[in-house]
This record gives sequence, structure tokens and C-alpha cells, in this order.
Amino acid sequence: MRGILRDCERSVAIVGSRAARVESVGLAYELAKAWAARGDLIVSGGAIGVDAAAHRGALEGNGTTWAVLGSGVDVPYPSRHASLYDQIVAQGGAILSPFELGAPPIAHHFVQRNRVIAALADAVVVVAAETGSGSLHTARFAMDLGRRVLAVPGTRGADQLIAMGAAVCERAEDLDVARSAPPVAIDAGSDEAAVLAVLDVRVGRSTDEIALASGLSASRAGAALFELDLRGLAIALPGRIYVRSTVLAEAC
Repeated sequence: MRGILRDCERSVAIVGSRAARVESVGLAYELAKAWAARGDLIVSGGAIGVDAAAHRGALEGNGTTWAVLGSGVDVPYPSRHASLYDQIVAQGGAILSPFELGAPPIAHHFVQRNRVIAALADAVVVVAAETGSGSLHTARFAMDLGRRVLAVPGTRGADQLIAMGAAVCERAEDLDVARSAPPVAIDAGSDEAAVLAVLDVRVGRSTDEIALASGLSASRAGAALFELDLRGLAIALPGRIYVRSTVLAEAC
């Protein structure tokens, strides 16, 4: 890996939803541009939305980017990105695939593609992801491999990653100072994870507000808050207002 990267400082995978909001797509572009301009290799999956924005940002930053496909390298997918792939190669990047020539872009290929993206990266940044997103698979593969994982708050899947220990990324500088904490022993589908995902370190919320935001009943949200408080992951303020603890950030 190091021999392949040569002059690149590190490899950063930027992944996210195909249907991300304009703001998320713009942030992916700006992050990739900033990191590529200082010598980081940008890795992504070539998909529309966040992936394409990351590749284009890297090119605009006069950097290097790799696109990992869920099809053979001779089957550009999506086809509309054929010219983008040409630009990537022309600027010294690469189009990669774990599949043989002629392999079609079928659903289960993308899970394997996501494993490759995680393996190629020193850090994985999830810009926007809803629950069930393939980007979450990439992040979890990265966690299993001991890679750094960061997420931009604001979408359900990304917030769940942060609740599990991913570092918060809102600007390019966050990659330098943030370290993802070891995943906390909280089931991603538990009430505690749902509540932790909607807590904020700056803005306090009442139990009723937390219940509404998390989709839980008031009693279930209250029980989850009690458990999180015991574990040092939530802080109870006067008036039954709760904020997220900085314990995960302090572990970074």
C-alpha cells in the first residue's frame, strides 16, 4: 500500500448517499479538494452524488483520486461517469475493481467494492448516509480493519456512526485533530443508540424532545437516557435537560 501511494500523504475515502442533499454534495467536494491539494489520495466508489463530488473535488485540487467500481473496469458505471473516469486517469489516478473484465454492476458486487474502499483507506469519511446505506457498510468494514472513521452529522446513518464512536467531521481540519474512539458497547439498533444519535454536546433537549426525535416512547427514551447517564455518555442538566457527553471526543 505504501509503495503504491508513494508521494501521497495518506489515503482518505469519502463516501455517502447517491441521493444526498446539495449541501452534502458540496461539502464532499470541498473536503476532497482541500485534502487532495495538500497531497492526500482521495478514494471513493464512482457513484453519483457524494462519490462523484469527491472525485471531482480531488481533481479540482490538482490531486490524485481512485475510483473503485462495482463492475469490471471496462464497464464504467454509471455510464454517465465515463468522462469523469477518463479525467481521473489522465490526472494520474486510477480506476480499480475487484472484478474481472466485463463484470456487470450487480447489487452484491457493491458490498465487495465497499470492502475494497475501506481496505485502501487510512481514514473513511461518511458525508451523508441514511440507515441501510452502503456507506455504512464501508464504515463498518473500516472499523473492523482498525481504520479511522469520521462522519458528518445530520443524517440518520451518519449520526448512528457517531454514536458508535466515529469522530465528527464538519471541515477539512477535523481530519487532523479527530481520532475515532473505539466503538462503544452499544447495539446499533438499541434504544440507547437511537437516543445517543440525537443528543447534542452543545444544545440540551428535554426527555420529550429526545423521545420525539428518536422515535421512541417517553418511557423508553427515559430508560435509555438513564443507562447512557450511568455510562457517562449523556449528562443530565437541571430541569431534566440532557446533552451528549464529550467522553467519546476526549478518548480521541
